Amino acid sequence: MNQYKLTKNACYLTGMTMAIAANLSPLLFLTFKDMYNLSYTLLGFLVVINFFTQLLIDLIFTFFTKYFHIHKAVRSTPLIIFIGLILYAVLPRLFPDMAFLWIVIGTVIFSVASGLSEVLMSPVIAAIPSENPEAEMSKLHSMYAWGVVGVVILSTLFLSVFGSTNWMYLALLWSVVPFIAFLMFLKAKLPQMDSFGGEQSQTKIFNKGIILCTLCIFFGGAAECTMSQWASGFIENAIGVPKVYGDVIGVALFAALLGTGRTLYSKCGKNIANILLFGMLGASICYFMASMSLSPVVGIIACALTGIFTAMLWPGTLIYVEEKFENVGVAIYALMAAGGDMGASVAPQLLGIVSDKFGLTNLALKISQMFHISTEQVSMRVGLFVAGLFPVAGVLCILCMKKYFKERGKIKLK
Repeated sequence: MNQYKLTKNACYLTGMTMAIAANLSPLLFLTFKDMYNLSYTLLGFLVVINFFTQLLIDLIFTFFTKYFHIHKAVRSTPLIIFIGLILYAVLPRLFPDMAFLWIVIGTVIFSVASGLSEVLMSPVIAAIPSENPEAEMSKLHSMYAWGVVGVVILSTLFLSVFGSTNWMYLALLWSVVPFIAFLMFLKAKLPQMDSFGGEQSQTKIFNKGIILCTLCIFFGGAAECTMSQWASGFIENAIGVPKVYGDVIGVALFAALLGTGRTLYSKCGKNIANILLFGMLGASICYFMASMSLSPVVGIIACALTGIFTAMLWPGTLIYVEEKFENVGVAIYALMAAGGDMGASVAPQLLGIVSDKFGLTNLALKISQMFHISTEQVSMRVGLFVAGLFPVAGVLCILCMKKYFKERGKIKLK
């Protein structure tokens, strides 16, 4: 409907701001290390803060949705990202002796907004009358992927031209995006949305069908985010491609294919259950190919192709939930976001742990001697192989989901 056109565009732009919040700090890690003498442990802590904050917001909205004014929360989400980015950029420059503290504070603030965006933008789009709601949901999530492409390429270009010491101006420039989204929401008409906060509905959130869908998005989030976070490092360290190409091929190309998959589904997609199954299978194959192939070309192609296979695993689960349940409210979207964020946190961390531990074993040394590669390359490949087990488990989960809903049909939640 034309009356909701501005609303949709504001949601899409807010979805793109999540890419800024999630990817800006990793692009600046080496800059922060050199300028503020930060350790890798402290830099990694910024990623933990980001995911933990988003997960906390997801859980709060899952259990306490009825205490929030949904429309006010929607309108304020991009404003919170804007404020977080301003503090993130300005305060470390003003108080360089406490730079890390201010970077953490800015990160927490815009991570809160990222969590709100995950929870709120999907139900807004779902509540807008549409002839093809699946396409609208897929388009919303494609905005994040295309946002990643833009953030990586434009930020790399900015830092190359103006120097990494001017990183704060880059953050200020990116803050314009959520501010525009905030202005759009001020004028946009928002649809009515069920907060789904009553006692009866909360007890029904945790039926078997919802649990299976939450597991599905957990495995989907694990499959997508493990590769998005580790592709650059894997291509550089395990395959031996220089870092600048690892960043472009590992992150930007992966994200471009992620966005392509979601855009294609928004244009002509259907049969979401089969798409989910196909995506999990394809992602599993890509993980195993990348981890086991000694060919750099095959490894790079497998990493990139994971983007198109994982494209619909997160948004597709939300579409599936809309298909299979009546009266889906904000609380269930929050629970789905929590499941996805949990997968996005657990799986990449597990890859790192497995890589560290396996690299110290005698088996890693024997394999490295056998194939004439370093133990670090062996350990990263083993870590990626283990990460490939998440989409394998996702395949089993989807088969259980299909069987469950085939027997019961559409379920009314209240």
